[in-house]
Amino acid sequence: MVGICNPDQMSNGFLIRTTRINYFCYPMNYYDKHKDVLATAVAAIYQRKYWSPYPESPRAYAEDADAKAKEAFAKQMNQNFDGLTASTNWVGEEVSPFLQTGIGVKYPQHSVDELLANATKAQQSWGSTSVETRAGLLTESLERIKGRFFDIAYATMHCTGQANMMSFQASGPHANDRALEAVAMGLQQQTIFPAEVEWVKPMGKFDLKLRKNYKSVPKGVGLVIGCSTFPVWNTVPGVYANLICGNVTLVKPHPKAVLPIAIVIAELQKLLTEAGLDPNTVQLAVDTSDAPITKQLAENKAIKLVDFTGSNAFGDYVESLPKTTFTEKAGVNCALIDSVADMKAVAGNLAFSACLYSGQMCTAPQTIFIAETGVKTSEGHFSYDEVVVSISEAFTGLVNNPKMGANILGALQSDVTLNRLQNAKNLGGKVVLDTALVKNEEFENSRTHSPVLLEVSAADEQIYGQECFGPVTFIVKTSNIKQSLEIMQELAVSKGALTCSCWCTDADKCSEIETQMNAAFVPVSFNFGGAAFVNSHAAFSDLHVTGGNPAGNASFTNADFITKRFVWVGNRYGI
Repeated sequence: MVGICNPDQMSNGFLIRTTRINYFCYPMNYYDKHKDVLATAVAAIYQRKYWSPYPESPRAYAEDADAKAKEAFAKQMNQNFDGLTASTNWVGEEVSPFLQTGIGVKYPQHSVDELLANATKAQQSWGSTSVETRAGLLTESLERIKGRFFDIAYATMHCTGQANMMSFQASGPHANDRALEAVAMGLQQQTIFPAEVEWVKPMGKFDLKLRKNYKSVPKGVGLVIGCSTFPVWNTVPGVYANLICGNVTLVKPHPKAVLPIAIVIAELQKLLTEAGLDPNTVQLAVDTSDAPITKQLAENKAIKLVDFTGSNAFGDYVESLPKTTFTEKAGVNCALIDSVADMKAVAGNLAFSACLYSGQMCTAPQTIFIAETGVKTSEGHFSYDEVVVSISEAFTGLVNNPKMGANILGALQSDVTLNRLQNAKNLGGKVVLDTALVKNEEFENSRTHSPVLLEVSAADEQIYGQECFGPVTFIVKTSNIKQSLEIMQELAVSKGALTCSCWCTDADKCSEIETQMNAAFVPVSFNFGGAAFVNSHAAFSDLHVTGGNPAGNASFTNADFITKRFVWVGNRYGI
């Protein structure tokens, strides 16, 4: 069956091309099915207002969906994971931070040569499909993944230590939002030129006529390297950006966090098979901690694109590869308290942002700068010591809250993070709060610990001037706001930063702070309170990472995140 797009026209800010779409023997035209959602998604990218087709409240879904998913997870434990490209080898080593036991799921393992051979073969068919066909199929896959949100939530929870609600939202609707955002941006960027034109140049007594076509040619096989804390949210943008641009993709998950993304890939492979396409268009490339394959894949000449989320050291290695790379690494996220309307509200907002998922978020604030002269508030002047006490009390009150504390903290994903937390009090400075085990009523063995809060001076940069991943927060005493801002900007330039929080009631000062931090390519969140937290980045509105400082070289989702994955080629025919 052959479909034809609408005539050339501008719609929602992007060009709908006149082109013929080959749908092969697909059971239905997915582009036509989802074209309204895709058009709305493209418009949302340019309007930057709130929009999402995937409700973030579990109540928006079937009443029994959660219970069924919880039961399904229990049945999946200690079983082989079905639904992926078959293999005779099975591996798995995931451990639940809540249960403190292995979940026992095994995944089909393929050799590097087999993975690359499958990918190279699949590239031929996937790369030749039209962008509209790809957009329709990928949007359909997200609709099917929507039906697995609760399954993915329990998988995420027991691989990462995220609390159930965060697991549902981050790996479900919010991840789908980011994936759709990549598809929409990819569709827009690959339809900005007409598919074909007749070019006429007046030459006086005659016209020179040529027929020209324009093609977005995929760069080739992509590799997406996942992380252990956000195995879906941080992975699907690269996967869907690759696929919409015609690049088949290998997904190399962290060996401790495979199940959530395995469910996603299984849904993709199932749909590709139904559509008459090669299911190996996207593959799961599992390995073990003792026998990693990431570098073997990344360095292979067949791999043209590499997406990575994780540590600075490995991220720097990825960026050194002679390939197109997209990285999100680490940085020192700072917060500045200069003047506030309500000190208690600000302290509470900071405490929640720092404690959410035990600080295991790349956007969490780590280092808080306060001038020794204190903070001006609507309630009068707070001395420096009073501000520290207010922050300390906010941390303590949140952690000790019997209804919220354990759920906000979640659990520590790895032993490495736990060891870092337990050793934090030895870093130096004054220990304002030390860590302690926090009881989780649902999971008695949960690896849940309260955060460490350290007070240091501006001169102690060797203590606070590097990422300390996990629930460790520094309060830095400076001479004044000028010194605070200078240190924050220098840290962003030298170490990188994904976020910056600021509380200031002076408009002129806010403008200066924005200018200074933006010069270091760091976005600033001013005067957040209530339900607004620096950790949260909304698809179709907020850019995640700027790509302009050492915290990463790419951004979810700007045009560069898409256009670097394909090449425009124009051909000319004489008439």
